[in-house]
Amino acid sequence: MEVPSAADMMARGESPEVLFWVGCAGSFDQRAQRITRAFALILEKTGVKYAILGKEEMCTGDPARRAGNEFLFQMMAYQNIQVLNNYGIKKIVTACPHCFNTLANEYPALGGHYEVIHHTVFLQQLINEGKIHLKEGGSFKGKRIAYHDSCYLGRANNVYEAPREVLALLDAELVEMKRCRSNGLCCGAGGAQMFKEEEKGKTRVNFERAGEAVATGASVVAAACPFCNTMLTDGVKNLEKENEVKVMDIAELIAASL
Repeated sequence: MEVPSAADMMARGESPEVLFWVGCAGSFDQRAQRITRAFALILEKTGVKYAILGKEEMCTGDPARRAGNEFLFQMMAYQNIQVLNNYGIKKIVTACPHCFNTLANEYPALGGHYEVIHHTVFLQQLINEGKIHLKEGGSFKGKRIAYHDSCYLGRANNVYEAPREVLALLDAELVEMKRCRSNGLCCGAGGAQMFKEEEKGKTRVNFERAGEAVATGASVVAAACPFCNTMLTDGVKNLEKENEVKVMDIAELIAASL
């Protein structure tokens, strides 16, 4: 894929309408890279003038701050803010709720003021503007889809409707787990838990959450976070249901139906 970088655009005297913040998972995790490609494909097909930072993008510092290393967080944040401000970036879209939360709510205190949008909200905007046209019948028509609320998207930032409205476009049957919206159960990866061994308990959080998703009878579990995707995929594998239940990001579902 030909993905434009902010540096290339600036060299041509242009600036992106929106900066796509890829994030660590979307850059380095093989599974999450498919989400990145799917979203980039949607941006391309809808004619959005976008760019990425590429090698100039550092981790937002979210895991460092959650794990208690404030010094490392601020060091990373200041470096990112400097790069973003140098390019005159005003609008950022990201497929990771952790990056979204940090860029939107924690960077302003350090001088990073941007309009930050999660990719599900951006997809909803593109749908409302009539820029996304799904093929007749769609790839998921009539299928049962269960949506998992990411903590950093839902409870932390009150984004509940946009992902569901995007999924409604697929003409599928959207089912809810018993614990959903503000009462949703964490997948187990939030707050730097993604990078450490969990504390001892009766079961793993992701096993419990995957069980709730499978119990809905859905053939697709829709996620809007690369960490949730990893945790739920592991949970579905633990239940030996990976052939019947697929865990997919909302961007992948839309890209497959274009």
